[in-house]
Amino acid sequence: MQESVVGSPDAPDSDTRFSELDLALVDALQAAPRAPWTRIGRALGVDATTAARRWERLRANRLAWITAYDAPKSATVAYVEVRCRPSSLEAVSAALAELPWVFSVDETAGDFDLFLSVAAADLPTLGQAVHRTIGGLPGLRSTRTRLGITLYGEGGDWRIRAMEPAGRATLPAPRAARQATYSTDMRDQPSPEDRALLTALGANGRLGYTELGAATGMSEHTARRRVQRLIHHGDVNFRCDIAHPLAGLSTMVIYRVAVPHAHLEHTGNALARMEQVRMCVSVSGPHNLLVIVWLHGLNAIGPFEMLLAERFPVLEVKDRTVALHSPKRMGWLLDTQGRATRRIPLDLPRP
Repeated sequence: MQESVVGSPDAPDSDTRFSELDLALVDALQAAPRAPWTRIGRALGVDATTAARRWERLRANRLAWITAYDAPKSATVAYVEVRCRPSSLEAVSAALAELPWVFSVDETAGDFDLFLSVAAADLPTLGQAVHRTIGGLPGLRSTRTRLGITLYGEGGDWRIRAMEPAGRATLPAPRAARQATYSTDMRDQPSPEDRALLTALGANGRLGYTELGAATGMSEHTARRRVQRLIHHGDVNFRCDIAHPLAGLSTMVIYRVAVPHAHLEHTGNALARMEQVRMCVSVSGPHNLLVIVWLHGLNAIGPFEMLLAERFPVLEVKDRTVALHSPKRMGWLLDTQGRATRRIPLDLPRP
């Protein structure tokens, strides 16, 4: 099943620019994705109607969206590097993006062509999905898999940092990097009711409880109680995502770095707090940290790496790969400008 989103990829592009207020609004919603508009407006110094109207414009132009997804402890996650024949790249990328358990796809310039983030219920199922389903695609030449071990920070923790300090102080404090160990065997599957709520919130993380109840066949009270329980137990993550190239963050770089094991936890947590870092996770393989950053251009790579060298003298950059285009991010298909076009509900591969 696939879900359409606001706007059509063929619709006229009436506004592809972020104003300073738009970026501050995104910042506020990254801190408090489901906060009432009165609270968001107060943080921005505007009324609730203005905040809601500007958010709807961003959504309508597919520049920003709020989504929800299972917490890291709920699945086995791996990062797969794919090499394919040049003539098959477009077809392979499109086929992979349609798989509900391949939650992110990046086309890259480096020693591999595609970088995938994949999820499964356990290690055997993950292996089968990568080797049989991905490996069996026509035009694919090879895959290399790195198993996610400890997540130090991810897209839901990242902030665009566009608000004034006074406004930021009225919203929840930035979360400390939420270190979490990925599962190797999902023991507790979400109930059908919780899965229905996660699917609805994945399409629109700001759905009200009345709308959630209508979408899932529950009462408003039941929807509220279940969602609040998911939040309380840390079983769901919310995040406000953006078309980052249109927000001035044109360059995404995937780093594989090596850190002595004794320094791994401290370095991982510290890296996750850097404003440029979108994701930091320890992985299997010879290079024990995977770091993804968003930068303001290729000319920002050098200064960022100088900063890494200054802050983390034990860290060694082993490889850097620049993303050319991200066709999919956390279940959302994206156009070449990073705008959301369609959501594919997240699901795990079957054994």
